Amino acid sequence: MTNATATHAHTATAADPIKLDEPIKRGEQTIREITLRKPKSGELRGISLADVLQMQTDALITLIPRLSTPSLTAAEVRQMDPADLVQCGGEIAGFLLTKRAKGESE
Repeated sequence: MTNATATHAHTATAADPIKLDEPIKRGEQTIREITLRKPKSGELRGISLADVLQMQTDALITLIPRLSTPSLTAAEVRQMDPADLVQCGGEIAGFLLTKRAKGESE
């Protein structure tokens, strides 16, 4: 596998780390960035894909804990800065687009 192929495979399953505008405090720990990975179909259970694509807050609060590293709680996602929530929602929406919709070749 070439570097270009390895990079392409990586970007298909995980986003680059998202630097949070407002870090999340967890006890003594400060979370300054999170990584989101592409969801599997089962992780989308109970969530409307239309709501995810429209970046509905409730859908994102449910989905982000399933996909984030470090794993965030729903309570932590509810306390996120709105700009950080939108950034996460954009990454997740991008995962749901086909290669063709993104303008990528197979």
